[in-house]
Amino acid sequence: MSLRLATLASASALILAACGGSQPGGDAAGAPAGAEEKVLNVYNWSDYVADDTIANFEAATGIRVNYDVYAENETLETKLTAGGSGYDVVFPSARPFAQRQIRAGLYAPLDKAKLPNLQHLDPAIMAGLADIDPDNAHIVPYMWGTTGLGINVDKVTAALGADAPLDSWGLLFDPANAAKLASCGIHVLDDDQEAFSAALIWLGRDPNAGSADEIDAVREAYAAIRPHIRTFNNAEYKDALANGDACLVMGYSGDIGQARDVAIEAAEATGRAAPDLRYVIPKEGAVRWMDVIAIPKDARHPGNAHAFVNYLMQPEVIAAITDHVAYANANLAATDLIDPEIAADTGVYPPEDVRERLVDPVSLPDDMQRQRVRAWTGIKSGR
Repeated sequence: MSLRLATLASASALILAACGGSQPGGDAAGAPAGAEEKVLNVYNWSDYVADDTIANFEAATGIRVNYDVYAENETLETKLTAGGSGYDVVFPSARPFAQRQIRAGLYAPLDKAKLPNLQHLDPAIMAGLADIDPDNAHIVPYMWGTTGLGINVDKVTAALGADAPLDSWGLLFDPANAAKLASCGIHVLDDDQEAFSAALIWLGRDPNAGSADEIDAVREAYAAIRPHIRTFNNAEYKDALANGDACLVMGYSGDIGQARDVAIEAAEATGRAAPDLRYVIPKEGAVRWMDVIAIPKDARHPGNAHAFVNYLMQPEVIAAITDHVAYANANLAATDLIDPEIAADTGVYPPEDVRERLVDPVSLPDDMQRQRVRAWTGIKSGR
C-alpha cells in the first residue's frame, strides 16, 4: 500500500457537501453556529490525519485551523489540567486518559444535534466506551489499534536464524534474542502503560496489574534486556524502522504500517528491493487502545469544534485518513471506502480469534500509577 491523497473529485464532493449541498444522513460538515470567529485550535497526535484533511476542512467551511501535535498523552493531560489550554479539539486515548479526564470534568458535553454523522459509528464500539463515558456524552471514537512488534524480517532472521519467534513477545523480552538483535537496533515505546502491559503479558500476568510484586517483575524483565535497547521513544522509532536503523521495535500498529510504506517508497525511488517490514500482534496477546475526540470545557470555539468533529465522521473523510495512517476507524459506513489492502490487513483489522487475545487498559488507582511511573523512570535510566 502507499500513502496517498484523496482524489480531487472526492475532495470536491466533500467541499460541496460541507458548503450546503445536502446529502442523505446529515453528512455535510455544516457551518459553525453563532458569531464565533472562523478559527479552530486543534491538538492531535503527530501523523494522525491525511495530508489534505485540514486543507479540505478549511476550504469547505472557511474556518482557519491552527494545528499542533504532541507525542505523549501526558503532554496533553498536563495542558488540560493546568487550565486554559487554548485548544478546541483534542484526541486523548480513551483508557485511562480520557476516562480520568471525563471524571475530572475537563471536557464539555457534546451537542449531538450538531453531530448528525454519529449515525455512522459502530454501535458496539460506542457501547464499549459507555463504561467510561455514560451515554457517550463527551467523547467520539476516532482510531483504534494495538501495540505490538515492528520487525525487519531479513535483519532479525539473519541475527536469530530462520526459526526466529516472530510471533512472540519473546523476540524482545528473551535476553538471548535481545543480545543478538542489539547491533541492528531495538527501540521501545516511552509509555509506562504500553511497556508495562507488554512485559506482564510476556510473563503471563495481568497486564493491568500494579501491585509491588508485578512492578518488580517488570523491572526484572527490562533489566535483563536494558543494555540492548537503543532508545525509548514514541515517534522516532518509525523513522528508525523505515530507514534500517532499527530491526525490532515495540510500536503502534499504524505506525509500523506507515514505516513500511516509507521504506517501500524509498526503495522504489532508488531502484532497491524494499525491506520486509511487518507488524505482529504477539501470540501471547497485546494491548488494544482507542483514541477519541473531545472538546475541552474551556474551548473558545465550540461551534467550530463540533463542525470539525462532524466533518471527521464523514465516511469519505475518515476512510481517507485510515488509508493514510493505517489505523482502523470506528465508522461502519467508511469500511467499503477503505483501501481493500488495508481493510484486509490483519494487523489493522485483526480477525476475531486475535481480538479475543487483546486487552483494554484500565485506570489504576493513583498510588499504583505513581509507583508504575517511578519504576518506568528507573527502567529507562537503567537504575
